[in-house]
Amino acid sequence: MKGQHIGYIRVSSSLQNTERQLADVTLDRVFTDKVSGKDINRPELANCLNHLRDGDVLHVHSIDRLARNLKDLQHLIEQLTGRGVSVKFYKEHLNFEAANTSPMQTLMLQMLGAFAEFEPSLIKERQREGIAAAKAHGKKLGAPAKLTAEQAAEIKAKIEAGEEKSAVAKAYGISRPTLYKLLAA
Repeated sequence: MKGQHIGYIRVSSSLQNTERQLADVTLDRVFTDKVSGKDINRPELANCLNHLRDGDVLHVHSIDRLARNLKDLQHLIEQLTGRGVSVKFYKEHLNFEAANTSPMQTLMLQMLGAFAEFEPSLIKERQREGIAAAKAHGKKLGAPAKLTAEQAAEIKAKIEAGEEKSAVAKAYGISRPTLYKLLAA
């Protein structure tokens, strides 16, 4: 009996587009997660894993869509191929079949999986370096202040005089949490 062709698609947020992943692949069913790939506890991944049967092929756009952690990636591949499920990664041109996985494929999986795991930490490091460099050059980070120093003093005086906080916040076009932060400062 020939198995099904199942797709697994993942993006990190609901605002990201899933259309580019597996767009040209004919699939019997697709499971899509719109969550971080930092671990394998994802609802649609769990549904996908439960759905897969011996003889099925799992199609995934790239290794980092399935797992961002080498340990999780290896575990998933071993689990799936052990159940007779083949896994196909398109971007990396890698196929893993239960009876036909070569040592070279395993090495490539480990190397590419390590890069997928390493990439987010590099991005965070570059981000931290960029923030530090901007601060060193005197750049102000974050949103601009909503109020001038004079407006902040006026607000504090009005609240001390007994004016209602919600009315003062509304008059200055700020939220109540912003008002409370101002009063606490």
